[in-house]
Amino acid sequence: MGHNVLWLRDLADQCVLWLLSPLGVCILASGIDDLFIDAVWVWLAIRRALFKRPRVQLPGTDDLASAPRKRIAIFVPLWQEHQVIGDMLAHNIAAIRYNSYDFFVGVYPNDGPTLDAVRAAEARFPNVHIAVCPHDGPTFKADNLNWIYQRMLLHEEEQGIRHDAVLIQDAEDIIHPDSLHWVNWFIGSYGFVQIPVLALPTPIRRLVHGIYCDDFAEFHTRDLAVRNFLGGFVPSAGVGTAYSRDALEALAAASANRIFEPASLVEDYEIGLRLHRLGFRQLFLPLTRRGTLIATREFFPGTLGSAIRQRTRWTIGISLQAWERNGWGGDWRQYYWLWRDRKSLVSSPVSLLTNVICGYGILTAMWTRISPAGKLGQVLAATLAIQMVRSAVRLGCSARVYGVFFSLLSPVRAVAANYVNSTAVCKALWRYAFARLRGEPLVWVKTEHAYPSRAALLGERRRIGEILTGSGYIEPEVLEHALATQPPGVRLGEHLVSMGELSEEDLYEALSLQQNLPLAEITPDAVPRRVARSLPAALTAKWKVLPFRVQNGRLDIAGTELPDSDFESALRGHTSLEIRFHLIPPKKFHRLEHLLR
Repeated sequence: MGHNVLWLRDLADQCVLWLLSPLGVCILASGIDDLFIDAVWVWLAIRRALFKRPRVQLPGTDDLASAPRKRIAIFVPLWQEHQVIGDMLAHNIAAIRYNSYDFFVGVYPNDGPTLDAVRAAEARFPNVHIAVCPHDGPTFKADNLNWIYQRMLLHEEEQGIRHDAVLIQDAEDIIHPDSLHWVNWFIGSYGFVQIPVLALPTPIRRLVHGIYCDDFAEFHTRDLAVRNFLGGFVPSAGVGTAYSRDALEALAAASANRIFEPASLVEDYEIGLRLHRLGFRQLFLPLTRRGTLIATREFFPGTLGSAIRQRTRWTIGISLQAWERNGWGGDWRQYYWLWRDRKSLVSSPVSLLTNVICGYGILTAMWTRISPAGKLGQVLAATLAIQMVRSAVRLGCSARVYGVFFSLLSPVRAVAANYVNSTAVCKALWRYAFARLRGEPLVWVKTEHAYPSRAALLGERRRIGEILTGSGYIEPEVLEHALATQPPGVRLGEHLVSMGELSEEDLYEALSLQQNLPLAEITPDAVPRRVARSLPAALTAKWKVLPFRVQNGRLDIAGTELPDSDFESALRGHTSLEIRFHLIPPKKFHRLEHLLR
């Protein structure tokens, strides 16, 4: 029996040793490639710090603020996004520090809940416009975007205006308040501007979402900057991408008016390549202001299944379908970047197999039986050294965005990422081959979206004065006068109401935008007495709140003051229902309180 075990182990060792040479060469080649990118990235940092030579010349704060405002259209394609789109629009309209933009939101006629949510937003915000596709969905995202573009053209014809740029976003995106200012500055010189995209920070225990944090922190602070510097085409990230109007019209002329390619699973990736081939300049713009990277942020998939589904689509689209559709055209630089985009077809499975072999070697002490002076030992030592450098770079990128504590688990998440990516590659190859053998079209798989809690959004809110002037409630001159005459201890909004420059209703509309809270519209006959008295009278009197509705396990409460942690703790002791707070102007609140007493 013991002899058989030894024989099996020797056989396993021989198989592993036979695999190590080709695996080592593959990993070494890929590692040297990544080290080259690291070296250029370090050179860019040195060039910027020591020689004061930034990759692009940036405007000063005053120049940026005083630049003429181009009109920007923000496209948001939707399919079954009714749970997030209302919050997305409300938060971003409250947060964006730019006053010349419109949202165009694409919806399918057979998606009733999303239609209702967007129509409610359209009624609330004058710069939100619904674009209903002429056919049922879902179709590809590109098809939805093409119909949004047609809706924008119709809106321009009706209003006698013209949008100078188009910015693409998704239903779960948090747009940085200053992104549009930077797009406004650069879109005249570039046909394509990509704002970095980052995963929102989540607890360290959420391992799968942490993979996205590490991946995007590295790719959107290192890879794309180097790629742009070396003259490679910049692939769109799908969100945070701005296109000049000239670039979009050139795409339309070159492709029978199909700006976004409906047959592509990754139209965002392809459009970057198409614009580069048409000769348009592209810019990736990693900017840090006040210690924070200006970026579009969002939640990514948090479970293994959803992450594998999304990365399977990315692999099919970028590594297989784009290869089939676009080949390897271009100069040697484009060959290089296309190779980097497609090398995951080999590198991901190889990395997973290497991890398995590494684990086997540790468990069986096989590494002690390999001579470090031999060629195989030298290859393994070189790959190990490169992987240590690569892990350090990835850890550093993650630490820069999410902090040192979060980054410490980056090596663990890298192993999990190997599994996710390798599984996605295998599924992508199978699905692609199956579809091609049967002559069937490739099918887009939707990613489930979530939106951050109100607490996570408050860090990006604008000041109330910015919202009042930006949304047209008051003129800038009125705001300046109010700030100059504001008495100590009196809030700006209250002062404007007392001056007669602002109604109480308008003030609370602006507050609801700023705080990402709904504004209550309540009639006394719609409030059941049992609901109005569901909380102790002493509690409602102290906090000046009124319960007015119970539905779907949620208690809706209206109040005149913004909720804080003490308020929420006090309420939590009296109800097990989920609490949703609504703002209500004081006059309406007191009238309701009197009628329901």
